[in-house]
Amino acid sequence: MPIHVAITRRVLPGHEAEFQNELREFFQTSFGHGSVLGASMLTPPPGSDSREYGILRTFTNEADRDAFYRTPMFKAWDERARVLTEDEPEYRQMHGLEAWFRSPSNPPPRWKMAVTTALGVYPTSLFLGETVGRLTHELPLLLRSAVFAISMVILLTWVVMPLVTRILHTWLHPETESKK
Repeated sequence: MPIHVAITRRVLPGHEAEFQNELREFFQTSFGHGSVLGASMLTPPPGSDSREYGILRTFTNEADRDAFYRTPMFKAWDERARVLTEDEPEYRQMHGLEAWFRSPSNPPPRWKMAVTTALGVYPTSLFLGETVGRLTHELPLLLRSAVFAISMVILLTWVVMPLVTRILHTWLHPETESKK
């Protein structure tokens, strides 16, 4: 199961451009590590006084995430980043809905997440009712419910929600679209 990690770092005043360049280079290098599925940088809004930068990183699983953070490549980046930033970085593993929406510094409003989730769950439950439901209707209730729930979670996590959030990205994150 993919693991999503959100990292927040506060960049020292006057080092914002240098930090961004260093981070972009590190992203390129880090993609050579087979367990890294994705990485992105979240910058402060233009005109804001914030110096907080977000880093979203996706790994294949927990073991690969842990192995990545022990590599000499990451340790070298971390030492370089510490020269350009204040305090300790904040690491947070994202779970459930927030992992689907992948924006720890500026998530969409909860009502938009709820609508998006309903748009994913409703057709998935109809589909599973007509497929898995028909195949398991003679099983005991607890087993039938477990098969249905596991099927729902698998489809939502790896197929439906990534597709729905990609389709609705502009609606979920209009501020990122207006910056382009």
